[in-house]
Amino acid sequence: MKQDNNSRKLHIAMYIGSLQKGGAERVMVNLASYFFEQGHKVTLVTTYLAPEEYQVDHAAWRVVPAGADRAELACDPDENPVWIDPCGGEANGIQRVFSALLKSEQKGRLKNLKLRSDKLRKIWRKLKPDVVLSFIGKNNIMALSTATREDIKVVVSVRADPYMEYDSRSLRAGMLATFGKASGIVVQTTDAKKFFPGYIRRKCTILPNSINPEFIRKRFFGDREKSLCMVGRLDENKNQAMVMEAFSEIIKAGDYKDYKLKLYGDGPDKLKLQRYAISLGIGSNVEFLGNVEHVAEHIEKASIFILASSQEGMPNALIEAMSLGIACIATDCPCGGPRELIRDGENGLLVPIKDKTAMKAAILKLLKNKELCEKIGKNAMYVQEKYSPDVVNKAWESYLKEITKR
Repeated sequence: MKQDNNSRKLHIAMYIGSLQKGGAERVMVNLASYFFEQGHKVTLVTTYLAPEEYQVDHAAWRVVPAGADRAELACDPDENPVWIDPCGGEANGIQRVFSALLKSEQKGRLKNLKLRSDKLRKIWRKLKPDVVLSFIGKNNIMALSTATREDIKVVVSVRADPYMEYDSRSLRAGMLATFGKASGIVVQTTDAKKFFPGYIRRKCTILPNSINPEFIRKRFFGDREKSLCMVGRLDENKNQAMVMEAFSEIIKAGDYKDYKLKLYGDGPDKLKLQRYAISLGIGSNVEFLGNVEHVAEHIEKASIFILASSQEGMPNALIEAMSLGIACIATDCPCGGPRELIRDGENGLLVPIKDKTAMKAAILKLLKNKELCEKIGKNAMYVQEKYSPDVVNKAWESYLKEITKR
């Protein structure tokens, strides 16, 4: 009897650089757990193991000290080589395979690219998955140039603005040479599809991110903190410096001296931003809180959430803040993620990118009008239903099943 496609179980290999704490990595980890809990076989294929990674529910592996029983060398950079016990976690759980070349496998700079490709091909040959799901830039090119040669279906996902992921001549050439081989291409917004030429665009499907269940809760009821918050990597793209400039002008005007700007996250610009806050005269009004566990509990009482990025895909941080019912201000950045989430003035405020004057005006608009702030926060919670894990993860599962039928 032919198996119903809805009940058919797949072997899904999921490919990414590592599971370090970032937006794409979190989506992959969440999807891996969901697919596994639906009865599918899941193998995570990563280049290396990062120092700080998301916890994977149902992980079959466990990091162990060198010399431990069944210890296998997963990756050996100059600092902090990593050993794992492939079967030291949950029995028959989510497997993990590493594709980085160990030092003993390297043959010199020119030969290593081919060796990496050969190693990845051997991994696909051994795993024989029904489909490979790859995330992010160069990984997508590598997956398509290796797994398709083993006659394995590959779905690639562009997680940010394609102009960011394929921002060099070599990456764009690699994308153009390989994306035609994809069985499917997942993007996050309508504008992202427009980046690609027609023969690639025809393969594109829009699938959003699901909300982390931690952020699906009742809206905080009570007096909100006198705080504005941002969540994300501390770097130039996120434009924390511009928000600090707007905030400093508001503070110096006198009416909101007791407000704080709380920055959650870490990144290369942390020290520079700390110094900049002091130079702006708002050192005591800006808090650098780093990476924290259970972000929802830290930000749910904030008065305003701000996303000020120059470029984004479909920003997880914004979806999550909206889910909590916080009044949100976001830049109308390419490739259109905030614009697809926010109806300006109704469930959030949109401002042009890198426009300090507009950002200042938007912040003041919400600070001065508590009723508008409250209305926008309440209306933002529509994302809980639209982007719930049940809805979004099922859509991903159905899509992969459809791909494997073709």
